[in-house]
Amino acid sequence: MKSKIILTALLSVSLMACAQETPKVKHKKSDTSAKSKVQKLKFANAADPICHMPTEPGMKDTAVYKNKTYGFCSAYCKDEFKKNPEKYAQK
Repeated sequence: MKSKIILTALLSVSLMACAQETPKVKHKKSDTSAKSKVQKLKFANAADPICHMPTEPGMKDTAVYKNKTYGFCSAYCKDEFKKNPEKYAQK
C-alpha cells in the first residue's frame, strides 16, 4: 500500500514538472567587453520567443527564419526555436 502511494506521489510530481511550458534557463550576465567584438544586429523579435527575455543587439545566439534574424539568450532557446519555428516566429 505504501509503495502505491509513493509511486503515485512521484508520478504526480513528475507530471507537474513536465506540464510547465516555460523552460528554466540560466541566463548569463552580459559582458560588455565581449559584445564589442560581436557584430550588432537588429533582430525581428524584441524578446526571446522561448523564455521572453529581452533581446539586445550583439547577442551571439541567432537563427534566420523566412529572411528574418531572431535573437536568443542561449543556445537552448535557439535550439527550441529551430524545432518548430512557425510556433514562435512573429507573424
